[in-house]
Amino acid sequence: MNEQVRFFPNSEEFKKPFGALRAGEPLTLNLKFNRPSNPSEVFLVLTKDGESDVYYPMNFVSVAPDSTMEYTVNVTVTTKGLYFYHFIVNTEDKQFRIGCGDDLHAMLGKGHEWQLTVFEETYKASEFLKGGLIYQIMPDRFFDGGARRKTKSYARYRDDWFGLPEYEPDADGKIRNEDFFGGNLRGIIKKLGYLKSLGVTCIYLNPIFEAHSNHKYDTGNYRKVDSDFGTIDDLKELIKKADKKGMKIILDGVFSHTGDDSIYFNKYGRYDSVGAYQSVFSPYYKWYTFKNFPDEYESWWNIDILPQTRECEPSFSEYICGEDGIIRYWTEMGIGGWRLDVADELPDCFLDRAVHAAKAANPDCIVLGEVWEDASNKISYSKRRRYLNGGQLDSVTNYPFKEDILNFVRCGDAHKLNNTVNVILNNYPSGVVNNLMNLLDTHDTARLKSVLGDSGDTSTRQKRAVAKISDTEHTLKLMKIAATLQYTLPGVPCLYYGDEAGLEGFEDPFNRRCYPWGQEDRNCLKMYKKLGAVRTREKAILSDGKYVPMSAENGVFAFRRESDAGELVIIANRSDKPFVFRPDEKYTELATLKPFGGTVEPLDVVILKKTAEVVFPEKKTKK
Repeated sequence: MNEQVRFFPNSEEFKKPFGALRAGEPLTLNLKFNRPSNPSEVFLVLTKDGESDVYYPMNFVSVAPDSTMEYTVNVTVTTKGLYFYHFIVNTEDKQFRIGCGDDLHAMLGKGHEWQLTVFEETYKASEFLKGGLIYQIMPDRFFDGGARRKTKSYARYRDDWFGLPEYEPDADGKIRNEDFFGGNLRGIIKKLGYLKSLGVTCIYLNPIFEAHSNHKYDTGNYRKVDSDFGTIDDLKELIKKADKKGMKIILDGVFSHTGDDSIYFNKYGRYDSVGAYQSVFSPYYKWYTFKNFPDEYESWWNIDILPQTRECEPSFSEYICGEDGIIRYWTEMGIGGWRLDVADELPDCFLDRAVHAAKAANPDCIVLGEVWEDASNKISYSKRRRYLNGGQLDSVTNYPFKEDILNFVRCGDAHKLNNTVNVILNNYPSGVVNNLMNLLDTHDTARLKSVLGDSGDTSTRQKRAVAKISDTEHTLKLMKIAATLQYTLPGVPCLYYGDEAGLEGFEDPFNRRCYPWGQEDRNCLKMYKKLGAVRTREKAILSDGKYVPMSAENGVFAFRRESDAGELVIIANRSDKPFVFRPDEKYTELATLKPFGGTVEPLDVVILKKTAEVVFPEKKTKK
């Protein structure tokens, strides 16, 4: 920060309210700077995305004992959208521009624009996810609940639960994803008690609709549960029993493409329908774009088994989002929400209807979008997106936190992580922040353990297939730091099935191995259960507690979460030296419920609370 000028939008000393702004809500900005030479004018320059600058005169407030001058301005922005701003100071002979540094602090004569997101609360922010814990499951790989149906003639039904998923391409150079291990909905039902022991409040299922592959991202029929996963009655039972344990179900909505082996496209004639591939008179023909009918068509990322849909084509939009459409059908069954696959590839005309359909069926239904970047200013296919301005997504997948948490754990760059957190908190509405899906890995990325550990030579796909971590103790320390930050930063942690059991794996399908029942890493599982218990006990603070930075240098990342319910202190030490924190009052380390000794050792992380405020669980006594 340049000491000549002071402005930091994440502090109410300078900007109120904090974060994104509701349309029509008064905004106050305070700028402080050293007297240059009797400024004649000070302006806020506010610009709506794509429009002209608007200058707002700032009023002189006071001069501090150190000669710092303070100017203020009150603005009411009535139109939602994306805005940017900086400040101008005019003197008799000079003009000074005050802009934003990379850490959001003001810079004199330099920097870019600060961002101001202005939104409308079209829908009330969902509440059930706040302060909870999401658990992501690929149904085929979680647990076999019995009664395997084996309904696909082409499939390879495997009986080696701990085996390596097929990864070698066939003679045509394609990986078919046609091996099935037997995980199903009844398996999830049987493991609800286990999920409860982790502190899980929401189960996010990768696609469960009928499809050719094991991963189900090639939808065959949106109206059917895949027969290998079970029946619609199994899903209803899962929803009901999960709800009794305080858990909601989120389904994966894959609408940017279908499978070529589907009731809609029917390339192989396996369905009793007239698919788009078969006839230009098919009721589904307009859903797709053919370059040269029938064999040349637009497909998702040029993967020909995934023909791309025309989401704004009225018949497709109605089929998915209409009153009798897919979204309402499953939402009315009692699910808690949707995770929309590749949301940046879904046009606004579709997203608006999709969210409306979900909210019409259940106002508290949450709609999360898969977005890999800052969703507040995302440009997709040359168009600025309005995901978070109101009327669209409730929240998004939080890949920015993921990348910089991992960067901190590997390299000790606390400054970059703190900057990323501050930027997201500045740019996102509070309802979005509180529902962020905070992930460290998914079915699309390498597993956390493999990213942080030393697996030796991983130069080829064959070597990555069988790679194993050499130093599990050291890796677990790194995982503990990453997971603790994931569980305590603003948002909701999303735990990828098996991470808590020590599953390893690089890219797909190595990251999609079956859950290692009976072969879990007990130390890893114990660590995750402790974190889940902390989240459960401290839900009141972690639901929407304010993020207050404490340290972001020399390999130490420390912050507080503050709310009316109390305060937590989180300190992660990625340096090679002990970090001393000796507050005036006594603190308890919440993962162990032991007194905090005042020092955080290298490669360690603590969650602290004033001992006087800790509610200790009752000790169990033998009868």
